Amino acid sequence: MSSSLKVRTLSGIVFVVVMVCGLILNRYVFAALVAFMIVSMMMEFYHMTFGRQKHIVPKALMMTAGVVLFCLMFIAEATGAQTRYLPVSMILVMASMAAMLFEKDKSSFTDFAYIATGFLYIAVPLCLSTIIAFKSGVFDGTLLLCFFIIIWCSDIGAYALGMAFGQREGSRKLCPEISPKKSWTGFWGGLLLSVIAACTLHWVGLLIVPLVHCIALGILMSLGGLAGDLFESMWKRSFGLKDSGQAIPGHGGLLDRFDSTLIAMPLGAIYLSLFNLL
Repeated sequence: MSSSLKVRTLSGIVFVVVMVCGLILNRYVFAALVAFMIVSMMMEFYHMTFGRQKHIVPKALMMTAGVVLFCLMFIAEATGAQTRYLPVSMILVMASMAAMLFEKDKSSFTDFAYIATGFLYIAVPLCLSTIIAFKSGVFDGTLLLCFFIIIWCSDIGAYALGMAFGQREGSRKLCPEISPKKSWTGFWGGLLLSVIAACTLHWVGLLIVPLVHCIALGILMSLGGLAGDLFESMWKRSFGLKDSGQAIPGHGGLLDRFDSTLIAMPLGAIYLSLFNLL
């Protein structure tokens, strides 16, 4: 095994262990993990878009808004407090808007659209994890862990089948102008493995929803994960970058690892809510 593969494998194992512990140990570890993810991923997003030295104050205020929104939603779900306090986080969003007025380079005022995108694209979906992790004020990360397992299996299925059969000459590419290596073979591999994962989680008693909804959930989250992956790939391509960062050795940044989650997880939560299963 090459040294780069060893590093990639070891860091991947550490990543999975940290995620599983953060999702199942207790509410405070979960809160710390998600808050860290919000700050780290928004920071990567802004570094990709602007670099490190541009719009420092507006970016910092928007990242703080993301953490405050998560904390307010966490408190509301954990204690049953009123949700009318959630808009408090919008004060920081407005402060970020105001801070842009004092930037020296007024020609870059439209950059605030990118700053706001970081909040909507990263912080808001991750804040929704509190709704999935709590039920009647009791913390239970089992469903959230199931969501992640389905998403990870979709990624694994797409990668494994895509690399095995989708790179052959004449194989049809999914979105060659965005991600040249993604193939239709990989797409079907990810879809199949995500459905298998959802059904298996149901059979072992972790995903406690009717089997038909497990199948639908597997399909929906696989499609959402693919959309999230392609969106981030397009964003990186727009700024001439390969990875969002170097937080995970051999894997890139946190945003590279959670790009699928940012769309798949909210879709899964919305689907279960529509059928009163959340």
